[in-house]
Amino acid sequence: MAENVTIARPYADAAFELARGAGALGPWSEALDRLAAIAADSSMRACISDPKLSAQQLYQLFLDVAGQGLTPELQNFVRVLVDNERLQVLPEIRDLFVDLKNEHEGVKEAEIASAFPLDDATLATLKSDLESRFKTRLNISVSLDPELIGGVRIAIGDEVIDASVRGKLANMAAALKN
Repeated sequence: MAENVTIARPYADAAFELARGAGALGPWSEALDRLAAIAADSSMRACISDPKLSAQQLYQLFLDVAGQGLTPELQNFVRVLVDNERLQVLPEIRDLFVDLKNEHEGVKEAEIASAFPLDDATLATLKSDLESRFKTRLNISVSLDPELIGGVRIAIGDEVIDASVRGKLANMAAALKN
């Protein structure tokens, strides 16, 4: 995995610079999401690793699957990836691009795991409190984890706030052992 990230980094940097220069960070991000999903598909991965397909055939197949709407710059980016046999790292390129875009825009990703579904008002309050605490805008993704028993577990970058019942029970168990 680390090797793929190392391979993907210069392509993500180049994509970010192209998108930023064109003032098109949002459209590039959306396009890279779509392209990464295509590259991650098992059928497409089989085509990418098929030595019988020429670079031109693979490029055309990839563009056909991607459909309309790719700018000439994005098509050229795909061409470079095909020519350098790097289509398989498109998911990592997308992830690194999103990191660069978020850093440029002053946004951080926040992952909230909750034992129960959060209503919109609770989520809005939680987001506001977290943005005040971290002094940045947040993109929040919420997932359900019934193993938490109750409460939430929040991960923002490398910082984790564990306000779950499971986390509190684990802390109590550790305290009792000492």
